[in-house]
Amino acid sequence: MNNSEYVVNTEKAAKYNKWIVALSIIIPIAVAILFGVRIPNVEPLGFLPPIYAATNALTAVVLILAFLAIKKKNVKRHELLMKIAITLSVLFLVMYVAYHMTSDSTKFGGEGAIKYIYYFILITHIILSIVVIPFVLITYVRGITNDIVRHRKIAKITFPLWLYVAITGVVVYLLISPYYNF
Repeated sequence: MNNSEYVVNTEKAAKYNKWIVALSIIIPIAVAILFGVRIPNVEPLGFLPPIYAATNALTAVVLILAFLAIKKKNVKRHELLMKIAITLSVLFLVMYVAYHMTSDSTKFGGEGAIKYIYYFILITHIILSIVVIPFVLITYVRGITNDIVRHRKIAKITFPLWLYVAITGVVVYLLISPYYNF
């Protein structure tokens, strides 16, 4: 099938565009607000950081598998893997917020060059985790509405951004894990 044979569902895409804008704004704001909320009289969920770090690692693996699937023109596998990657990212976000609503933030205790490396990775991870939200949503909608030409164009940006966020999430966890107080 060549690109001219794809029929884009523009009506469906237009409906999703409002959701993309809303979610791209609401998610970071909600996370920022909830990050500062503490649930009283609840046991800290200190067991969650290694689980959500593993979820990030699994997301990275699934993204790579989805990339390989589409390179082999296995569209159905690619679609399934992308839905799994989105689900894993949502699960990560829920666990991350739940942890921070029940536990104090952990301070990084490293010194010297590692401190600067850690903060560089952390800051770029946080910024890109916000930036990637609309990219993921737009890329997904272009895929499900059969806007394949534009899907491919934005996926070339979304994939490395999302992969970076997933991998650096694991790196941040590994660098800060010695400083958790359990």
